[in-house]
Order: sequence, then C-alpha cells, then structure tokens
Amino acid sequence: MKTTIGKYNDKTRQVPVKFVEGGVTHNRDVNACHDDSGKYDAKATASRVEEVARGVAHKIAIGVIS
Repeated sequence: MKTTIGKYNDKTRQVPVKFVEGGVTHNRDVNACHDDSGKYDAKATASRVEEVARGVAHKIAIGVIS
C-alpha cells in the first residue's frame, strides 16, 4: 500500500490521504494526532495513517473499496 499524506488542516484537525493498492486509489481524510500541548504531531499522524491503511487494504482486498 502506498500512502501520500497531504497538508494538515488546522480547522478540521485532519490530513487528506491518498491510498493506492493494486490499481485502486482511495482518498479520505484521517484524523491527525496532536502532542500534549495540542500541536500537530506529524510522526504520530503518520503512524495513525499506517493503521488506517491496513484497514483500507483489507477493504480493497474484499471488494468493499474498488
């Protein structure tokens, strides 16, 4: 699964992500992670995107996302 994380949106507190697997492209927003002071945490968000990507890959594999 290839993922591309877009620019953080401080209003929605999300990042747009493009997921590509086996010729299928799926775009969705993912809730961003923040540190204890409330600032956007890019590293933690990337880990969160990896978690979401596993679910997206499974949904692509079973045909829910096509």
